Amino acid sequence: MSSDRPIFVVGCPRSGTTMLSLMIHAHPRLAMPPESRFLLKVWRNRAKFGDLSTPEQRLALAKACVRTGSKVRDLGLDPQETLDAILAAPPTLGSAFGTVFKMFADKHGAARWGDKRPAYYAEVDVLLRLFPDAQIVHIVRDGRANVASLKKMPWWPYDSIGSMAAWSQAEYCSQRNTGRLPDDTFHVIRYESLVGDPEQELRELCRFLDEDFDPAMLEPSEVRDVVPEKKIWHTNLNNSVSTDRVESWRKGLEPWELGLMETVLRRKLKRWDYAISGDGARPSPKLVAKYAKDAFERRSAMRKRWAEESREAATSTVPVAARLTSRQLELAAHSG
Repeated sequence: MSSDRPIFVVGCPRSGTTMLSLMIHAHPRLAMPPESRFLLKVWRNRAKFGDLSTPEQRLALAKACVRTGSKVRDLGLDPQETLDAILAAPPTLGSAFGTVFKMFADKHGAARWGDKRPAYYAEVDVLLRLFPDAQIVHIVRDGRANVASLKKMPWWPYDSIGSMAAWSQAEYCSQRNTGRLPDDTFHVIRYESLVGDPEQELRELCRFLDEDFDPAMLEPSEVRDVVPEKKIWHTNLNNSVSTDRVESWRKGLEPWELGLMETVLRRKLKRWDYAISGDGARPSPKLVAKYAKDAFERRSAMRKRWAEESREAATSTVPVAARLTSRQLELAAHSG
């Protein structure tokens, strides 16, 4: 039987998650929506909706998913039809979220659904709790190029040192998940390998997804229209896949930024075969300390959240897993 497992694309912001999601979306059996952004916010506020045993609780959940600002409209879905579909879905959070993504897939004639959001890189356990059969694809890009790109984003709230800490955090999560999750659940793609030899990397991705490779995946620009036009920072996606941006950091980083990053993240960069240029300025102890503080605070907050999620998962009696795919239904039946 063909797979119906959901697919999630994660990675540090500006690492190539949108390009990769469009490559996946170009496959005739797969659908990958633009960022809808409702899942994590609703999940964090799940106590408001109780156990979803009453119509009132399910209506409150449905309204939260399609509220103004949730970006469900960016998926090209009608809010009222989406609300009605969530109300008709099985009474779990995962089913409500998955119903939205499935509606997007149905709209595009695809058999499999999923979602893309960079922030999910630190929320893999949440994704697997909601969608226990999920397949997760994490893309890693040279941190120097990541930081150079983030510097230009109007929506990015952190300075260059905060951006370095964010990349380090995402890289840590990719290593952690590679070491603990099954090979058929978690897959990592290196951005530079993807743009350097897209067919080879996409064939490997399709093997992971248990799908046949389709040449349409090589032309993500052909499905560029699913990304809202207001996201003007994605203009490079109008062009064919190329290696043009691989070393954008050489012009995009100041000497102090390059020197600091190649000092504090040397081991992580070399782990992914990113050669150390040695062209940056030697960082001051003050800059190194500021990076260490930012990285420590990020890692501590993330681990605290993981611990809280783990404790809640161990004690909760409210089912949250989706009941939409064949494996999800099988797991729900076994759990009673």
